[in-house]
Amino acid sequence: MAYLALYRAFRPTTLNDVVRQEHIVTVLKNQIMTGRVGHAYLFCGPRGTGKTSIAKIFAMSINCENPIDGSPCGKCFACRALSDPANLDICEIDAASNNGVDEMRDLREKVQYPPVAGKYKVYIIDEVHMLSPGAFNALLKTLEEPPAHAVFVLATTESAKIPATILSRCMRFDFKLIPQADLEERLRYVFDSIGKKYEQEAIAAIARAGAGSVRDMLSIADTCVSYASGTLTYADVTTVLGGADFSGVAAFCEAVLGGNAGEAFERAEAFLSAGKSVGVLVKDVMNFLNSCAVAKICRNGKEILALPDSNYAEVLRVANGADGHGLLRASEIFAEVEQSLKYSSSPRIVFETAVLKASMPQEDYDIEALLTRIAALEKQVQDGAIKASVCVNTESAQAERKTTERKIEPVKEKEIVEETPFIPEMEAPPDEAETGGNVYFDEDFLPKKKPVQAVRETPVAKPTAVAAEKNVASGDAKTVFGAFLRCLRKTGKSGVLFAICMDLEYAYEGEKFTFYTDSETIYNSLIKAEHYPIIKAAFEGIGIAEDGFAIRLRGKAADTFNKDLEKLKQTFGGVKIDVK
Repeated sequence: MAYLALYRAFRPTTLNDVVRQEHIVTVLKNQIMTGRVGHAYLFCGPRGTGKTSIAKIFAMSINCENPIDGSPCGKCFACRALSDPANLDICEIDAASNNGVDEMRDLREKVQYPPVAGKYKVYIIDEVHMLSPGAFNALLKTLEEPPAHAVFVLATTESAKIPATILSRCMRFDFKLIPQADLEERLRYVFDSIGKKYEQEAIAAIARAGAGSVRDMLSIADTCVSYASGTLTYADVTTVLGGADFSGVAAFCEAVLGGNAGEAFERAEAFLSAGKSVGVLVKDVMNFLNSCAVAKICRNGKEILALPDSNYAEVLRVANGADGHGLLRASEIFAEVEQSLKYSSSPRIVFETAVLKASMPQEDYDIEALLTRIAALEKQVQDGAIKASVCVNTESAQAERKTTERKIEPVKEKEIVEETPFIPEMEAPPDEAETGGNVYFDEDFLPKKKPVQAVRETPVAKPTAVAAEKNVASGDAKTVFGAFLRCLRKTGKSGVLFAICMDLEYAYEGEKFTFYTDSETIYNSLIKAEHYPIIKAAFEGIGIAEDGFAIRLRGKAADTFNKDLEKLKQTFGGVKIDVK
């Protein structure tokens, strides 16, 4: 006899052998023992969870003359007859290849014939969602009122594709994915039965790769058994699955989360050069990042992940060294890669680009990247990396501060003699045009400005040590920038602005303190209605009025902006537009 695959050799033969589907097994047992057998059943759930196996056991049980705890005895005439694959009372139909109207009409004619060996004739229609709409309609009447001896069992992995008219005529059972602990127990039983030696880490890796499916797990185990002539090890399983070593994936993720782009890229190149599949590698990375998130936020992370002690120790180490924003950002980036790989002709480039993006948040200006950078700065402060640098230069900093205070000259502040708030009102255009037609000029619509009242300058006393921090307008650009950042941080809601401003270049342009940027995105962010007042308030906090600072675009972005501004001037007839 030809070799029988493990998933076929160890297919359940009784309801008690079914793994973790108690909510379904209990109902079917009670129906079998009480004789309350329905006419149509619908088994829904993921692949490899026991739908077809339970359907076959159920078909034999309802025909068994002496069922034992709801399962077939295997000894009576009906059980022996139905055990023959050529029997006529259990008809298994593959709807994927028999999905037309003609096949369902043929079934409707044959269902009238009584069973040969048992009490019921059972029709198991696998992958029933593959039937065409016409085939469903042809089956509908027979399914609603079948002969007394006919029982239908429909199995599907996609219940959403089943018409509501079919669903309403069936008794529905939803199968669940099998937990990893139960998969490991089942796999140990199989290996012990065939006399295969194994490592516990290998069992856990195969069960994890099964992803809740017993059939998938046993198919992988079959390959691993053929690969390893001796004891099955974790390294053997990793080689068969084509994935990366767990320690290697841990080191790669640690480099990505730590912002070490060079090391992350080198490890990615090593994986790919070794022939690892990009798709499998991305899944391994996503699984590891998910494990890090679970270990970081859950107290019972070890029980949830069901990892060996050595693997969980690596997960915990990487998770503790990463911040939440960076972990979430990296997970989202690699999740997008998994989707992009389906449509990309260059999967390696897509993966390498994602590696650089995930490990270099300083080159990215989205919110998640900025939050990651802020979290990294806060961690450095907590670890003392920044504090130590400041402490070393404390004395020189104090001396420099005192020197700066001595150099501050009395500042003359403008004092308005009489301040009257002026709110411009738009005047209505004249009733009749001066030229005799309905033609108006820009001056007719613009508000008439009142003359600016005279101001006088009054000397201000030399600032004290406390006030010196708030009055640094006469200092150099570096001193002004430092005071500006301190005021900006005090607002409490400017974390993103603080991170952006840290990357800006600055200098005095004449008497104006000016920020420079080559990015139009950053420029637009700074002059937004909700951001600009915060910047203005920070400058006012150090004694610089709105006309004493500016934000400038440089390079190609500035040329584009100036061209757009010139078009606006031409469009609006030369009306002066004040752009800050």
